[in-house]
Amino acid sequence: FFYKNKDAWFNCESQSHVTTLTKPRLFKSLSLCRNFDMSVILVTAGYDHKLKFWDAPSGINSRTLRCPDSQVNCLEITPNKQFLAAGCNPLIRLFEINDASNPNAVLSLEGHTSSVTSIGFQRDVRYLYSGSEDGTVKIFDLRSPTFSCSFDCKAPVNSVAHHPTRNEIISGDQNGSVKVWDLNTSKCINEIVPNVHPSANKSSSTEEKVSIQSVDISEDGRTCIAANNHGHVFIWDPTNSTNFIPLSKFRAHMTGTYLLKAKISPDCRQFVTCSSDQTARIFDITRHDNSGFIPSLSLTLSQHDRWVWDAVFSADSSYLVTASSDNIARLFNLRTGEVVRKYEGHQYAVTCVALNDSST
Repeated sequence: FFYKNKDAWFNCESQSHVTTLTKPRLFKSLSLCRNFDMSVILVTAGYDHKLKFWDAPSGINSRTLRCPDSQVNCLEITPNKQFLAAGCNPLIRLFEINDASNPNAVLSLEGHTSSVTSIGFQRDVRYLYSGSEDGTVKIFDLRSPTFSCSFDCKAPVNSVAHHPTRNEIISGDQNGSVKVWDLNTSKCINEIVPNVHPSANKSSSTEEKVSIQSVDISEDGRTCIAANNHGHVFIWDPTNSTNFIPLSKFRAHMTGTYLLKAKISPDCRQFVTCSSDQTARIFDITRHDNSGFIPSLSLTLSQHDRWVWDAVFSADSSYLVTASSDNIARLFNLRTGEVVRKYEGHQYAVTCVALNDSST
């Protein structure tokens, strides 16, 4: 986990000098998304309507923005580190990261009619995708403040994820469904309702449906996960978009607690779950074939005092930043499980965090 001070790179923990680079040129056009700012961008937000930018190694709050009419439910940074998107109620606001003089959103995306719960950018920043409690998944091409495509999920949407190589969006909703949306045909091409007890009577299937809180797919496209709010995680091989192969299902957190977020690491070897039990847990998902397996618990991070809502890995998968109702975000070294830095300053619960420390 490195950070950049002027033109030099330093190690976050040792503060040692690594190398000197030429300062990259900054661009102000979304069409120039292949030109990257090499700095570390770390942002948190939550119930206090504030978006806080942090100097990652020092824990100093370097900049604060406001969403005056709504709490912030989710955050995402463009791959080129130029824009920050904040999912609010009901707007999505885009802020320019490299213009500290402008506290206002440069674009407000309209179309949702309720809280935006999940957002993301297509890797070349051709469009933004979102899910909302209004029951829709929407696509915004960013040349217009209104959406270009909308999918009706028939239930409030908690989470969306984009396939790394295909034009497909995966959604998880409060009816307990995981759906795959084909952006080329504008159709739902797969729907799965994960069941913890598959042998249960069909007459009780309605009772078995549990809200899907989080979905994600690995960067290599080999693993898809869905987590419900009762603490269960389901894992598939999504190679065939219309027929996901079940690999595993297990309980990640104990009965009586809520699972709030699940995310796969960039190296595709582990994933994190966040819970109302005040912990974030790291599971190893390394596998050599598609035979059934149970992910092994490799680390439990229990330093928060209240619910852990969100988490994000560093680019090298060695560090994790978590967001919690204790008003604090924490940076963890996943090799040791120790807290490297605390980010304090929010007045209310920190419900979302975004990090982009990629150097390519």
